Amino acid sequence: MCCAAFLKIMMFLFNGIIFLAGAAILAVGIWFRVDSESLVGIVDSIPGAPSELSVLASISYLLIGVGAFLLIIGFLGCCGAVTESRCMLLTFFCIVLILFLAEVAGAVVLLAFNGVVSDALEKIGNEVVDSIKQKYGSDPGFTELWDVTMDKLSCCGYTNYTNFEDTPGIMNSSLPLPCCNMRGNYTGDTCTELIAQESDIIGCYDRLLMLIEANIPIVAGVALGVAALEIAAMTVSMILYKKIGRDARRK
Repeated sequence: MCCAAFLKIMMFLFNGIIFLAGAAILAVGIWFRVDSESLVGIVDSIPGAPSELSVLASISYLLIGVGAFLLIIGFLGCCGAVTESRCMLLTFFCIVLILFLAEVAGAVVLLAFNGVVSDALEKIGNEVVDSIKQKYGSDPGFTELWDVTMDKLSCCGYTNYTNFEDTPGIMNSSLPLPCCNMRGNYTGDTCTELIAQESDIIGCYDRLLMLIEANIPIVAGVALGVAALEIAAMTVSMILYKKIGRDARRK
């Protein structure tokens, strides 16, 4: 009886942690999707963009899916332990095993993702700058996309404000406001080249790499930590599954 009670407590503990971890991963996935959406849209508008950049979207979907499933299996594991349902425990074990394998694969992709994105973004640098010079100010959709991206990421252009030089769509040599007012020391309605030079706002390319470098190790670490908990949860669920079966045969 003491052993069975201990196993149930362990199941509650592991699944409670898995449930909370699932909520955290789901939140990170949603954030990554929302935050990367504007940049993904820019990349999609560039002819010849490397296919590797589609990983931005797929990783966010992977995190959202894994987080949602962790919420479900956390609830499923607790119910299986309380009701002593072998069917629920076995289902729990199979789902956790599948997610465990998916998370390991996702963590490996995330750890290797930094170099892939850096190389891919570097390859399309000239194409991005050319598209800015050709479309910014003259294409409303493209212009809005860049304005939102620069506002969200606190950046200016692809590399810096010089990307907007000789852009036909910009009137009276006025640069986008994000190139001047991100430090909070400029509240004017016009952003000139001189003010942009003094503001020295970082380009969106460098800003994106900074965000990736800062967040990928955290996401990968959380995934690996959850994987360790899942191994423990699978072990406990199988022990409890076999014990319930032995008790049923004795009766």
